[in-house]
Amino acid sequence: MPELSVVVPVYNERDNIPPLLAEIAAALRGRIDYEVVYVDDASSDDSLAVLMSERTKHPELRIKRHLTRSGQSTAIRNGVRAARAPWIATLDGDGQNDPADIPKLIEARRAADPKIKLFAGWRTTRRDSFNKRVSSKIANGVRSRMLRDATPDTGCGLKLFERAAFLDLPYFDHMHRYLPALVKRAGFESVSIPVSHRPRTRGVSKYGMLDRLWVGIADLRGVAWLMRRAKVTDTEEF
Repeated sequence: MPELSVVVPVYNERDNIPPLLAEIAAALRGRIDYEVVYVDDASSDDSLAVLMSERTKHPELRIKRHLTRSGQSTAIRNGVRAARAPWIATLDGDGQNDPADIPKLIEARRAADPKIKLFAGWRTTRRDSFNKRVSSKIANGVRSRMLRDATPDTGCGLKLFERAAFLDLPYFDHMHRYLPALVKRAGFESVSIPVSHRPRTRGVSKYGMLDRLWVGIADLRGVAWLMRRAKVTDTEEF
């Protein structure tokens, strides 16, 4: 069984698949037993064909495909459910996360308290458009004040977390943006690790500024309600 499962959700990212798989292999082969689980969110391009052709070079690769487009959070969750390792690393499929940072998160986990179940990437230097950087800064500030999750960057796709802890979290669309708060609600802890961030060089962004804004407002209210209603109780056995 692998020690680590790398889960990558993709939608119309055919040009980013081969280079990202090569980078994952360069970062992890010989360091840790791993698998890569790509989840194709019903792409309308030939992402699935590209993935299938890459299996000859990457025996670690497993492929799942949604029959209908279901969104990034659902793709991540289905990838985690299919994963065989006890710990999961996630990457965005657009190539902006650097797989070379995964070992940094693994080393942080090995030295950390067992109560820490989430190691979240922190993009200290964003390589996005001005509008995207501003909207993310505002969203992070509002989210931090409302949820008190003590996390500077929840939007980074590079994360490392315990599979069992993740699957116990309440599931809803866009939940991947609120993992630190949801982990805290479950009685665990998270830490943010500075990681690199790269400009998108292939494909196009799947999100607009207004899309994030209106969906984010509704999600914040829902997550805040979940936080208020949480109750974690330690138990002992006799």
